[in-house]
Amino acid sequence: MTVSRQVHLVRRPDRVLVSEDFALVEAEIPELKQGQILVRNEYISVDPYMRRRMNAGKNYTPPFELGKVMTGGAVGQVVESNDEAFSVGDWVSHEFGWRDFAVLHGRFVTPIDVSQVSPSAYLGALGMPGLTAWSGLHVIAKPQAGETVFVSGAAGAVGSMVGQIAKIKGCRVIGSTGSAHKAEWLRELGFDAVINYREAPVMEQLRELAPEGIDVYFDNVGYDHLEAALDVANEHARFVMCGSIADYNTEAAPAGPKNLFWIVGKRLLVQGFIVSDFYDLRPQFIEEATQWVVSSQLKYRETIVEGLDNSVAAMEGLFTGANTGKMLVKV
Repeated sequence: MTVSRQVHLVRRPDRVLVSEDFALVEAEIPELKQGQILVRNEYISVDPYMRRRMNAGKNYTPPFELGKVMTGGAVGQVVESNDEAFSVGDWVSHEFGWRDFAVLHGRFVTPIDVSQVSPSAYLGALGMPGLTAWSGLHVIAKPQAGETVFVSGAAGAVGSMVGQIAKIKGCRVIGSTGSAHKAEWLRELGFDAVINYREAPVMEQLRELAPEGIDVYFDNVGYDHLEAALDVANEHARFVMCGSIADYNTEAAPAGPKNLFWIVGKRLLVQGFIVSDFYDLRPQFIEEATQWVVSSQLKYRETIVEGLDNSVAAMEGLFTGANTGKMLVKV
């Protein structure tokens, strides 16, 4: 192994991603220094937040640099080690994806236990999406048994976890998605009601499905979903603001909510967060979520695209609804 293939960002996308914005290049793998390991990536994660990092300008994470390899979640096996804490064959997770081989310092790598679950689960149910769902509910929303939780983008990697965890906690859960087959999958996961936003306006459906209001809203979409949640929310409802995928990869931003005053009128708690705010809770999350996954209380689905050379197509598919559950690339 002397060469690694890498996906580089070579041009800032003009709203909609196109293949010409990226390049698949080869780079020499350097010799390992003391404390470094060489990891063969098996799966890389495809996540909505990465789209914002392709833009220049201010964001909550630095933008990707043009002409350099992109980064993102990955899991793989150690194939060479110059760090006594890691042995050849160990499975690890890290943030140096979008390449087939990565040279890493051991301090940037997390060992993972694949004895009971697939390695890929550490990019979804037991990874960043799972921790996002768990911490948003556990720390911010604090749902109580009997409350009604509304989740937008519910068939995605985060939304599907949010709904199931809320059900584990005894809540009534309503989810939104954009296709009939995804709606059916959400019902299989235990969602009490599902909105297909392509069939009728979200607000119209949510009013019908939540006649007694909602107590928690977990927002992955924004815009019309947020407007509907504000309309239906009960007093003192908690709004967990996780993402706004409706605006990530569009020609023009949709119209924003027209009823923001309900935040005041209903005394709502509206809190945004980034998953890194809660990395210190990761051991607690892993212990709890692993038990749920092994016992089948927490189910997950993966959409796997084969080949690093198809990683850009996987990213494009994330914004056209091609995935159910977690979008991954099998390197």
